[in-house]
Amino acid sequence: MTSRPPVTPALLDSGVAAILRGRIADNIDAVAGVLIEEGLTCLELTLTTPGAMRALRRLSERNPSVAFGAGTVLTVEQASAALDAGASFLASPVFDREILSLAASANTPCYLGAFTPTEIWHAWQAGTAAIKLFPASTGGIAHLREIRAPLPDIAFFPTGGISLDDVSGYLAVGAVGVGIGGSLIGDALHGGDLSQLRNRARMVRGIAAAARANSRDSPLSGPGAMAWRRRRRSRRECSSERIRPSCGPGAAPA
Repeated sequence: MTSRPPVTPALLDSGVAAILRGRIADNIDAVAGVLIEEGLTCLELTLTTPGAMRALRRLSERNPSVAFGAGTVLTVEQASAALDAGASFLASPVFDREILSLAASANTPCYLGAFTPTEIWHAWQAGTAAIKLFPASTGGIAHLREIRAPLPDIAFFPTGGISLDDVSGYLAVGAVGVGIGGSLIGDALHGGDLSQLRNRARMVRGIAAAARANSRDSPLSGPGAMAWRRRRRSRRECSSERIRPSCGPGAAPA
């Protein structure tokens, strides 16, 4: 059996990874703060954003309970620098065995890009934590549904052109989580209205939670499936109590 690090717990918990990509990183701390406050604690900082590596180190040090990852990792040198900066996971639109090996040596989840069944199979056999199905919007939800039919035990993390309206559909057909960039972040990184960002974050968090609550099947197999079921059962218990502060995020101390 291929050894692979587990899927990032924060991604499994919320079903969403917020992807921060912009021309500048001046507002990245404020944007990250809003997302975290709204319960999105899996954040991917793409290395195409100027200053992303410095921001990754700063934010990881200030928010140790949040999963900050590096995205658009294309070289092993970038991967090494990201891990040194505190990245909780690595993501790339391509498959690179050296990046995967480095991540595995650090027991860090790595999400490498693939699209066709053959690409997906090779990336999964190599040990990627979940397949970064990219670009997801090219094939849409139907593409993931059809691929999962013959490959039901592979974990998928679709990203690329996903709208807020698509989130529930991807989770319903078995994605471990979805990566959302522009449709969630909007112009917030470039000085846009943070209150609108907060509204979108709250909306997508609710959409994902509802989709997970209505899903019968685990998007994972093996130990990952058991952990997913425990989280799902915990969320159901929280919602049934009606008094939200008694459990889950924001719970009152015992």
